Amino acid sequence: MTRHLLSLAAVLALPVLPAAFGQTNPAITKWLQNTTNVRARHYLSGNPTPVQDTAHANVQRVRYSASSVYVNCSGLPAYVVGPYLDNNPSQASNRRYLFKLPLTPQANTGTPTAVGMGNTGVLINGVPVYNYADGRSYNNGGVWHQNAIMFENAGFDCAKGHPSPVFQGGPGGTLVGGSYHHHQNPSAFNIATVPLSTVCNVYLADGLYVPDSTRHGPLIGFAFDGFPIYGGYGYATPTTPGALKRMVPSYRKRSISSRTTLPDGSTASQVGPTLAAQPLGSYFEDFEYVANSGDLDSHNGRFCKTPEYPNGTYAYFATIDRNGNSVYPYVLGPTYYGVVETANFPLMGPGAGSTQVVINEPVTVYAPVVSSTARAAENLRLTVYPSPAHDLLVVQAAVASSQAQPVELLDLSGRVVARQTLVPGSTMCYFDTQTLHAGTYLVRAGSTVTKVVVE
Repeated sequence: MTRHLLSLAAVLALPVLPAAFGQTNPAITKWLQNTTNVRARHYLSGNPTPVQDTAHANVQRVRYSASSVYVNCSGLPAYVVGPYLDNNPSQASNRRYLFKLPLTPQANTGTPTAVGMGNTGVLINGVPVYNYADGRSYNNGGVWHQNAIMFENAGFDCAKGHPSPVFQGGPGGTLVGGSYHHHQNPSAFNIATVPLSTVCNVYLADGLYVPDSTRHGPLIGFAFDGFPIYGGYGYATPTTPGALKRMVPSYRKRSISSRTTLPDGSTASQVGPTLAAQPLGSYFEDFEYVANSGDLDSHNGRFCKTPEYPNGTYAYFATIDRNGNSVYPYVLGPTYYGVVETANFPLMGPGAGSTQVVINEPVTVYAPVVSSTARAAENLRLTVYPSPAHDLLVVQAAVASSQAQPVELLDLSGRVVARQTLVPGSTMCYFDTQTLHAGTYLVRAGSTVTKVVVE
């Protein structure tokens, strides 16, 4: 991690930044800062009990200047990661990221910047966002580019994330860790009405939020051009808060019977695999953009009002289908909307996985504001399931909390029989009910109380 030190004279000469600025800009205030030393956790294949890591989860520090925000993070979430059942040799490790984002992002009026491989943005818990690709193409021809959501689905954990390997000395060197990331909407597989993976059945975990058709999607991150990324639902009328709808991208699968042409209609220099061998949607070239066919533009965003930006902003959306599964282009489209802070892109060679960001201007440390326990619980919109419960009772929040939330299981006399905690950055905790007597119990979080039945 790059550290920036100022002399005493330089410190005394720093300008005083307006306090309100640091307290109201979402790019400063909305990060999930780890103020209670919450550690990352991971599953090992064959063991459904999480292992606690030494590295801290979420975001470790937020600093800002008059024009930029700087975010230190491990790249590890508070929700449990792993296992990766496709024989991925790497484990998610502390990447000691330092990201830089503009506080007043600007639209790019020139040639749009391509959304390339590796980090393209960062979620509010410090986990990087990748694009659709897995870096491979059909027969290494460089024509038909593989869709990671299709080709790597077996290797995603319950939260739809996985690590890319990090080698000491660059590719071909010694494997020293993994850069955990999300290619798609960071919600658990089992949230969907038709899950595309069964990994959650054994390795129970969660994600950053739960899509909710009755609420505007939460602010879940920022692209490297500084514009926000939201969950799957937005206002039906972009500039009028009120009715909600699921954000539909303007990309669709092409109507083709063979892979002989590209989306622009030109003849492909290499014939791709048959649709029987690889279903439509397996490759980037299987999709086409049809302007105004959905709610979003070619970058997978739009200008709109949001709860955090009541005056309006350009915003990207992590798109999902009606079942809650991710939909191409998943987060960002093929190009960024705004002017990109390229220092966020990783270094090549021995430093691969880190960034090129250096702080060379006066900065102020942002200290997050802590809400009351009761109010925090109410804002989480807790759901408790199943009822009746047999082996396990799950407490699920709609959005990850920025602070620890105690959760208690009580019998009807008011006696606490078990305690758990919703850790900051996670949306789920659970109680083992196998040793409890059958009957009715209460789950209490702050002032929220839910009645459940255990059989």
